[in-house]
Amino acid sequence: MYLRTFFDEKLAQYSYLIGCQRTGEALVIDPARDVPPYIEVAKKEGFHLAAAAETHIHADFVSGARQLAEKHDVKLYLSDEGDQDSKYEYLEGLNVELVNDGSIIKVGNIELKVMHTPGHTPESISFMLTDLGGGSDVPMGVFTGDFVFVGDIGRPDLLEKSAGQEGTAEKGAKDMFKSLQTFKELPEFLMVWPGHGAGSACGKSLGAVPQSTIGYELRNNWALKAENEQTFEKELLNEQPEPPTYFSVMKKVNKEGPAVLTGEELQKVNNANEFKALAEQENTTIVDTRSAKDFAEGHIEGAINLPYNKAFTNWSGWVLDYDKDLVLITKDELKDDVVKSLHSIGIDHIKAYASPELLSQWNDLEGYTFISTEELKDVYEKEDVYVVDIRKENEFNQGHIPGANHHMLGYLEDQVDEIPEDKTVVVHCQSGTRSAIGTSLLQSLGFKDILNYSGGFAAWANEGDKIEKE
Repeated sequence: MYLRTFFDEKLAQYSYLIGCQRTGEALVIDPARDVPPYIEVAKKEGFHLAAAAETHIHADFVSGARQLAEKHDVKLYLSDEGDQDSKYEYLEGLNVELVNDGSIIKVGNIELKVMHTPGHTPESISFMLTDLGGGSDVPMGVFTGDFVFVGDIGRPDLLEKSAGQEGTAEKGAKDMFKSLQTFKELPEFLMVWPGHGAGSACGKSLGAVPQSTIGYELRNNWALKAENEQTFEKELLNEQPEPPTYFSVMKKVNKEGPAVLTGEELQKVNNANEFKALAEQENTTIVDTRSAKDFAEGHIEGAINLPYNKAFTNWSGWVLDYDKDLVLITKDELKDDVVKSLHSIGIDHIKAYASPELLSQWNDLEGYTFISTEELKDVYEKEDVYVVDIRKENEFNQGHIPGANHHMLGYLEDQVDEIPEDKTVVVHCQSGTRSAIGTSLLQSLGFKDILNYSGGFAAWANEGDKIEKE
């Protein structure tokens, strides 16, 4: 048997390729939208990628299942569990087998037994793997998707908070408790291969270790140690992080069927006037992927700064309008990666890009200023200052700069009317990553008297300055 793990660090998402070395067949579990890596690895290892299976309808990234089925003649194994709201809608004309609890999937001499494990979503399933070709009569491990993570479990509130399905959070918590009782009965030696790692918003305390065992999780995962159902449900729903706003879009896209990518090359614009004409078209957003420092020194008015780093994909989904076209400013060598990251969360309307060198042709760039802790204290002495803390709610409640106003980055544009236009606006986060995005977003919305406290709350607290708590 062959097993290969793929990891998208920007989505903290795992997918898996399983191959039977005797028959040359392979299957991928929870494929991401960027499918060439699966095809290339399968070919390199001498496999034919014959099938793909999903643990549930994903809400945090665009699935590659449809892409594989339509472009590579891959058979799909998809869940038929849950109510009507939990059914796939794009299956007509594709080679699909719907599976339920107890169904058996064969990949050559490898067996996957389906377990219905609702809680995160009603249709959620897990796959228990047995290497029959290797002579085993006991399973090796279980692919849990967003059911059980290392150190945590999947959150049940996304359908309610993101998709507006009232009452599903409480029901999901009850289902999760029941599913965990079944999980606890599995052999402790089984490996656990989760769908996400640390950094994913699909749970609140995911571990960074890529795999575990049932025995280890029984002893260390808070959810598997819980005995009282009411206490468990309360703890599971308590202090879950704000779900990214794009999760509702992803759920709809994966349910109805993602667009099939054509692989068309993105147009590069080398003339400033041509780029300006594109950027000034109605319903268009400029996304500048340079560092915060470079952006602050000079950028096109109205551009949003989303530095291309580990947080790029998540915050792109939060702050970009899916109904608008994008023009990018990014380095040539990063262009393909940036596009893949945007495609991974369903942002497909990308018209063109320009390299940062094109900005040298502009004579009307704008910028902003970074300030230090001491400079922030000086600014605070003025009455016409409004400090914006764009961290998450739990971060703000645990401690914040006195007098700061909480406007979480993901909701910043929705709350813009609460920010006074006649004051100097100072933006900060924890350490500077998010404040770069927030400063650029507010500047694009017309706030020109704006400063970025780049050290953030971490610098303020490290210097022993007074903090407030909720």
